[in-house]
Amino acid sequence: TLAASGVEGSPIVTAMAGNGREFGIRVSGLGDRWFTVAAPVGDPVLVEGATLDDVTPTMGDSMIAETAGFGALAMTAAPAIMSFVGGDTALAQEITRRMRTLCAGTSRRLLIPAEDFLGTPLGIDVHRVRALRVEPVINNGLAHREPGRGRVGAGITSIPIEPFVAAGEALMEARAEETERHG
Repeated sequence: TLAASGVEGSPIVTAMAGNGREFGIRVSGLGDRWFTVAAPVGDPVLVEGATLDDVTPTMGDSMIAETAGFGALAMTAAPAIMSFVGGDTALAQEITRRMRTLCAGTSRRLLIPAEDFLGTPLGIDVHRVRALRVEPVINNGLAHREPGRGRVGAGITSIPIEPFVAAGEALMEARAEETERHG
């Protein structure tokens, strides 16, 4: 995803990550600037004996997979994982369909046989998220709040739209400033 970074004016998300307190995105046309929100927990499938109080909010960088067209964006390519994260093949299809509405295009290399070899959605566009008011989703494993206690669950987690909206607004401001400078 770094190859897509630094394209002036580009609304494409190039990174997503969380630290257990905040979840953030970076956008191609805005350099290394992060747009953050409180890290979500989602509605996970928990291991036996675990409760939501045990869960650390979203953390790590595995959700970078979504920015590259893997993970939740490609749920119809791996429907068996739905039993692990909660859901069924109909939900997998719905997630991939919904993510297509938020993406700039589809992959030419990552093809989904169950969708007549249509490419995975690729390139989450912050302007589309802002306009459609649809929360992007990620697949994630969830760790225990206490170090050393391990994994307590997994799930499909919706990411609040606020960082996407803020990034879209920052892009529009940068464009307006550029237009004003150059008449």
